[in-house]
Amino acid sequence: MTLPHDVLWPRAGAWPPIDEGDWDAALLGVPAFRTSLSPTGAHATPAAIREALRRYSPTLLGPPPVDLDDRLRIADVGDIDEPDGQAGEASVRLAVAALRERADLVIALGGDNSITYAVAQGADAAGLITIDAHFDLRDGVSNGSPVRRLVEDGLDPRRVVQLGIADFANSVAYARRAADLGITVVTMDDLRRRGTADVVSEALRVAGAGGGPVHLDIDVDVCDRSVAPGCPASVPGGLAAWELRTLVRAVAADARVHSADIAEVDATADAPDGRTVRLAALCVLELLAGKAVGP
Repeated sequence: MTLPHDVLWPRAGAWPPIDEGDWDAALLGVPAFRTSLSPTGAHATPAAIREALRRYSPTLLGPPPVDLDDRLRIADVGDIDEPDGQAGEASVRLAVAALRERADLVIALGGDNSITYAVAQGADAAGLITIDAHFDLRDGVSNGSPVRRLVEDGLDPRRVVQLGIADFANSVAYARRAADLGITVVTMDDLRRRGTADVVSEALRVAGAGGGPVHLDIDVDVCDRSVAPGCPASVPGGLAAWELRTLVRAVAADARVHSADIAEVDATADAPDGRTVRLAALCVLELLAGKAVGP
């Protein structure tokens, strides 16, 4: 990709793997794809997100305008090799735990949604907020099971909040499982009816109850298929791109949120204009914006 150069228009991304000191945020690629329920090329997505970041500036208009690169110390530490399977998940946990010792916010670039399991555990998350059309409470080990696996491994389901759960994308059995576990579910319809501020306030109150870090799972297939064609499970009628971006920044602004993942984008199946990957890249910038200046 060849982009014009303008010294007065800096580009986002290309953050160095800073070796010394602490960071405000660290990016880690987690290209998991082998257990996906749908065929996916999600392993190609971390690199595609990094490339797409170069299409944007790190500037918030304010007023006053803010350059995120001036406000935050950001590092990109590369990818986990072979993050799938038990050994791969162990590598992810170790890498995220090490990053959390130095970074206030760890951003994992997926990869399919299976990464939420190991990333949240590596971050020692005590609460979980998902922005997702799906419950991810399936049996087995797949991109449809990370929430169930986290709960079975000890995450308190009463500190799990799921935003954007969609009609016709789930089953009665898994809806009942969520209810029986005590998970707080905000459906797509409820989210739109109540608005971002009210929903995010509840989500942070529930997930943050009792202290400890909160993990944010951003499953881009929560979006309408017109803006997220590169997500195998996105459906017509999902969130607009601006709705997802607003939610991400609002949640990231809370000091209890110390880790996040961006998942379920298949860069190899995107539209020719790369709109899904570009939205995922903007979610990275919205996470940083939340940390830098708030919602």
